[in-house]
Amino acid sequence: MNKENKNVFCDSSLIWSNSEFGENEYAEFVDTLSYKGGKTLVRLSVCGDYTLFVNGRYVSSGQYGDFAHYKIYDEIDITGYLYDGENRVAFLVWYFGKSGMRYLTETPGLVYEIETAGNIVSVSNENTLSRKSRAYESGFERKLSAQLGYSFSYNSASEDGWIDGRGTGFEKSCVLPCNYVFGKRPIFKHILKEPVYGNIVKADNNLISDLGEEYVGLCTFSIESPVEQKLVISYGELLENGHVKRIIGNRDFSFDYVAKQGENEYTNYMLRLACRYIEIESEYPVEIRYMGIIPQVYPLKEKAVSFENKPDSDIYDICLNTLRLCIMEHYVDCPWREQCLYAFDSRNQMLSGYIAFEDGNYDYARANLLLMSKDTKEDNIMSICYPSGLDLTIPSFSLYYVLAVKEYLQYSGDLSLGYEVFDKITGILKAFENNMTDELVYTFEGKHRWNFYDWSPYADGADGNVRRIDPSAPDMLINAIFVIALNAYDDICKKLGKINAFEGTADRVICSVNNRFYDARKGLYTIHDFSEDFTELANSLAVISGIADEEKTNRIARLLADNSLIPCSLSMKTFKYDAMLKADEALYAPYVISEIRNTYKKMLDAGSTTVWETEKGAKDFQNAGSLCHGWSAIPVYYYDKLGIVL
Repeated sequence: MNKENKNVFCDSSLIWSNSEFGENEYAEFVDTLSYKGGKTLVRLSVCGDYTLFVNGRYVSSGQYGDFAHYKIYDEIDITGYLYDGENRVAFLVWYFGKSGMRYLTETPGLVYEIETAGNIVSVSNENTLSRKSRAYESGFERKLSAQLGYSFSYNSASEDGWIDGRGTGFEKSCVLPCNYVFGKRPIFKHILKEPVYGNIVKADNNLISDLGEEYVGLCTFSIESPVEQKLVISYGELLENGHVKRIIGNRDFSFDYVAKQGENEYTNYMLRLACRYIEIESEYPVEIRYMGIIPQVYPLKEKAVSFENKPDSDIYDICLNTLRLCIMEHYVDCPWREQCLYAFDSRNQMLSGYIAFEDGNYDYARANLLLMSKDTKEDNIMSICYPSGLDLTIPSFSLYYVLAVKEYLQYSGDLSLGYEVFDKITGILKAFENNMTDELVYTFEGKHRWNFYDWSPYADGADGNVRRIDPSAPDMLINAIFVIALNAYDDICKKLGKINAFEGTADRVICSVNNRFYDARKGLYTIHDFSEDFTELANSLAVISGIADEEKTNRIARLLADNSLIPCSLSMKTFKYDAMLKADEALYAPYVISEIRNTYKKMLDAGSTTVWETEKGAKDFQNAGSLCHGWSAIPVYYYDKLGIVL
């Protein structure tokens, strides 16, 4: 077993309950510890997720997202859970199965060691007792969404007290091949807050717990059932026709719980839910003692700020709340529907976080940028998410990664990350350079490429929405973003004292873009050289990248202020605002602030405590629009930049 730290897992084995495993599988492992005093640590890592119990008490959960070549372990102090004499340590491990958009788990496994007073007293090996879970249904096929992956089914009638020593059917574990390289968790563990229990209301024959606002955390409840019966428990951000919007397209935001007759208490410590509402559907009426969420919060402290007027303060607050809810083991785009780490989404979140939190939240941002750099696609076009087992890429997002690294170095002053990921960002830019013809980057082809730029007309990469005669033809957007990334790379090279391997490339691309995509009659840039699709995004990127000269920049800024171009979505407003402020900050700052106020006031007026994915809110994407989306929290950044924050 390879180890980054030679003192970790020296005598441990990667184990599972059986050598033949299936999809969405749960396994249980138990160990005993004779304790006579001294600080005691458990170090563990799993392929999937875990919950750790000591003497029947919950201790910790939440595996850090990782790769086989970048495997992360947790070190957990369990001293306060131990008694003199015999103690029971129990591990519940959830193996996801087929890799999805937010995880990469080719095989299952648990590895651990227990240290007391500096000595290793127990390790995972074939003698560790284990079994397949009896209460969790292995192989349960329901999926919450393509991004979130599997839901679960739990049968309380099959509980046998295994956590505190009353279970049966445990046998020796199977040792699995392991070639992992382990490193210690680079960020803090989340803190569990006091449970938030909702107000219970009746909806037809169902019961709904209304939490009052959106929370992210662990579902917990206590109910009384008159009979053994299956409950379907759904969750969501809003109600439709008096019920939780459970099924939206191919998504199903629910899990099954088989209640035993009488009292049922349950908490799922591994699957985070993001919701305001939780609904129970049952055949026979149940009594809810409590139902809610145990919030999981990353330990951060906000900077003290003040505002001249309450509307700006309220906008800032819902942006800040969104940023907090979108911080899990890594940044997530939206906690309800996806929980994925995207290079572009997280770039917006990082910019806002540098402003909003004390110490800039730099350590957390660094860990995310490093995790993304561990992606190992051979062509250096980064995966759509990290870690991800889905063979899909958004080429433009790889370029935003370069920009995010540059901004991290700029804000944090920490050059060490630049040295660690320098080869990665060089490889990214080389991949784009290799896809150039006549000094222009051409569209990346193939089913595993999604040439997405924005949720706006002509930019979302959808068939029929991009006016393209030749599918391999270049477009203005990818070339402008390429220039932005090249400029960021040049800045990184100067900071690190590195040679710029792409010296002069940006100038050549700028010349070709102006020759091919600039419409002199309109004084604007189009996405394609055969169309007249004049968008805010394309022209904003032309300004920011330096493709547009001063005269063109001033004209574009005026048209952006007049709202004369095809608008971009909330996530890309940062480029629109940066373009206008580059043209004339004093002139256009009032416009930027006014548009932010008008846009986000709609969310406040709707009663939202978080910011939406797009201005359409829940109605977008066939009624699957997210009401809590990290990329839309950019007012935090602009309020600081333009002096609205006092």
